[in-house]
Amino acid sequence: LGVMDWRGHNPVPAEMWLLPDWFPFHPGRLWCHCRMVYLPMCWLYGKKYVYADVASDPVTVALREELYTEPFDAISWDRTRNWVADIDNYSPVYTLMVVAQNFLRGVWEPFGGPFLRWSRAKGMDFAMEYMHAEDLQTNYIDIGPVNKALNMLCCFAAGKHDEFQKHILRVPDYLWVAEDGMKMQGYNGSQCWDTSFAIQAIKDTGLAEEFPDVMRRAYRYFERTQILSTEVSQASTAYEYESERMRNRFYRHVSQGGWPFSTSAHGWPISDCTGEGLKAVLAIQDLQAIQGWREKPSYPDQRFFDACTVVLTLQNSDGGFATYENNRGYGWYEWLNPSEVFGDIMIDYSYVECTNASIGALAAFHRAFPDHRTQEVTSAIRRARQFLLDIQRPDGSWYGSWGCCFTYASWFGVEGLLQAGEPQGSPALQRACTFLLAHQNPNGGWGEDFTSCFDKAYAPSGMAAFGDQGSGVVNTGWALLSLMAAGSTDTRAVQRGIQYLMDRQLPDGDWPQEGIAGVFNRACGITYTAYRNVFPIWALGRYVTEYQPHFVDKAAQQAFDGAAGGVAGVSSAANKQGA
Repeated sequence: LGVMDWRGHNPVPAEMWLLPDWFPFHPGRLWCHCRMVYLPMCWLYGKKYVYADVASDPVTVALREELYTEPFDAISWDRTRNWVADIDNYSPVYTLMVVAQNFLRGVWEPFGGPFLRWSRAKGMDFAMEYMHAEDLQTNYIDIGPVNKALNMLCCFAAGKHDEFQKHILRVPDYLWVAEDGMKMQGYNGSQCWDTSFAIQAIKDTGLAEEFPDVMRRAYRYFERTQILSTEVSQASTAYEYESERMRNRFYRHVSQGGWPFSTSAHGWPISDCTGEGLKAVLAIQDLQAIQGWREKPSYPDQRFFDACTVVLTLQNSDGGFATYENNRGYGWYEWLNPSEVFGDIMIDYSYVECTNASIGALAAFHRAFPDHRTQEVTSAIRRARQFLLDIQRPDGSWYGSWGCCFTYASWFGVEGLLQAGEPQGSPALQRACTFLLAHQNPNGGWGEDFTSCFDKAYAPSGMAAFGDQGSGVVNTGWALLSLMAAGSTDTRAVQRGIQYLMDRQLPDGDWPQEGIAGVFNRACGITYTAYRNVFPIWALGRYVTEYQPHFVDKAAQQAFDGAAGGVAGVSSAANKQGA
């Protein structure tokens, strides 16, 4: 826009793309979100594009006046290159990166000569080709809103007006009208992710057959959302990039058969989204609502096999599962993290969330197809189980990287271990229960806010600001799901949590929207509005169908029902609709 001078920007060299792929630090080895933002930034830096009417456009003139405390033309831009507000400096730039940036700015840029100009031009050409591939593979949605906006700007600056117009048509995918106004989403939605959880929650309540239309519509949704698996998607340009040659050229992992976080058009499969999608389809495919459906979509076994392949290929060497791609780099890449506001963004790490979803998917797949890649599936589950045991903290918790935070990760850790064959009474599961029980609030609930993620320690005040006396319905749902799955013998604690969820339910059946439940890259929150309903329903359903019949004796349940004033209806098959 010309609202900041390029001299205030540290170099982003496009010529890095010309390095051989085996080079220890190559942009193709970066985590995909980091890589796909570096891609348009290096092109724009090489172009040094500036809006032509910046000095006369009233918007940019006003921005120049608003953003700075001194006149724009008087700013010494070079000395501002490493300025950052303390509140934003979550991941301070390491000395190694500062030295590298100063070398590029002080030596390479002024003295690189003809070789610099040649290599930068070649790097920019590849970057533009790569951006075009990303645009086509994602139907101009792109992996996220940052590279979406920058790719669109690159098309405009390069005079690619047809591509720019196609980008414009996809801008609304990222706009979200919330209760408090218009917002730009951090993704183009969480449609598949939310649907996967919702369907599994309904299935676990034992009520799925009472809502056949819901099950059928969800089944059809999963069928058409599986990436590059339908006739329509395989006839698209995106499918041409699924060949091994094209994937190698543009550093893409295998996509066909995976499920996305959002939509099929987005085109990027993720391990946990694929895992939860596969689990949801396998969970409902044998329902009478699906089996007796005359218009049931065709779902050949090969599509399940493709999903299994995607999951298997995303296991890292440590036994855990990454997000979009296997880890291609090294831990020391974080010494070159330039972002300041995000932590652990340079490589694709293994996560407890991704590992549990993958274990659960492989276990469900193995039950449905016991003769397909049997040794690989069972070996992957065994290695993943050990990874979960290895990363469990001494206090019994797991750190959550994609939700707030320890209650979230504990649910994934507990479920993953159980699906991998860990017995309910094992020391690891007992420690997990002890941790959760120690953090139950006096009102029966559990609560964490964003500070758990930021500080990597359980929020001392829980959800004091955005919950109910330190508790929240989403965190309580996660904690209860963990305790019940692990077979906690503290039935009174579980019942108090169940009562808390029932007390917080609104007259119309909804639960209140509370604080932010999601997070990414340690320091950025995500709003998941569906969570407030999905996880309380799931916890209540598990209590009725699994926990109460096996762990709560009749007298204790009667006492609980009497004290709760009507909670008996929850466990009564005759009053399922009320539940």
